Amino acid sequence: MILDPILDLFRGRAVTIPPMDGAFRPDTRLDEAPLLAALPEPDTLASIHGTLVAGSGNALFTVAADGGVAVRETFPAPVTAVAADPAGDLVVGLETGRLVIGGREERLPDAIRCITALAFGPDGTLWLANGSAVHSPSEWAADLMGQGASGSLWKREAGTFRQVAGDLAFPCGLVADGDGVLVSESWRHRLVRVDGRTGARSTVVDQLPGYPATIAPAAGGGAWLCLFAPRNRLVEFVLQETDYRREMMQQVPPAYWIAPSLSSGRSFLEPLQCGGIRTMGLHKPWAPSRSYGMVVRLDADHRPVSSLHSRAGGQRHGTRSAVEHDGRLIVAAKGGNCLVAIDIGTGTGMGAGH
Repeated sequence: MILDPILDLFRGRAVTIPPMDGAFRPDTRLDEAPLLAALPEPDTLASIHGTLVAGSGNALFTVAADGGVAVRETFPAPVTAVAADPAGDLVVGLETGRLVIGGREERLPDAIRCITALAFGPDGTLWLANGSAVHSPSEWAADLMGQGASGSLWKREAGTFRQVAGDLAFPCGLVADGDGVLVSESWRHRLVRVDGRTGARSTVVDQLPGYPATIAPAAGGGAWLCLFAPRNRLVEFVLQETDYRREMMQQVPPAYWIAPSLSSGRSFLEPLQCGGIRTMGLHKPWAPSRSYGMVVRLDADHRPVSSLHSRAGGQRHGTRSAVEHDGRLIVAAKGGNCLVAIDIGTGTGMGAGH
């Protein structure tokens, strides 16, 4: 019917996503940034008492200023989160839902099985993000396509973990501030602040153009927020089609789902990406894509003010983690198998705008 497109605006079937404009205006600075080190699928970064460490597979690596890498410690499962307590003990979350503190495994409540982020508050309190009650961290795409919202936020008090908030849509990043914590809620494309005493939450940033991952404090106030994949209309449409989505998940290998990805363009079996195709052998950088790279600078009030990008035609996608270290912003591109370094002091456009 001719009226259907108009009526769909009121029926709630219109597929819209926020534009990449203003603070999110695309550029190519992540692809132009100097390569620091090549690592297979780096997933997490941390600056531990003056040392840069990166999680890749089952190992934690130390990364030197010149890009040299060395194995610091290995684990029985892939590393999914890392932090250091005020005393210097390393706290590591694993794919299996285990938590290792100072080399010893910590006993956790049975509900914690998907450790996606760790952070210490100013008072030394350890916060933990449990991404899902159903899936492991590596099964994030299945959690999204299943419209999961079973994540939770936990706080360690007197050696025991207490759940502070539940029903979160894959919490993936944490920054503690005072008596609360800032949480990136991936599937709802937003940042929320959760009160550490009551669990009350308030939206800080909404309608992000991608799926937020880790958050790291920035020198001088504010923070760096990674978006590990973009939103696009094709994926948003599939999320509305329950029967199609369930059949796709049952019959199609996960790598070829119509879903966000940490990398794309490596197989002809991938979906067409809503127009993200090649023209004369080149991937159109302006086309919608299943994968992307973006790091957003937030000001002291956690408002987006600028961003760095690896666009659809770039290679440094799947930006899962970023951290400031020795005056540089270090970014882990899991889909690009590398770490890049950007000089914050001299890098263009690193301030309040482009």
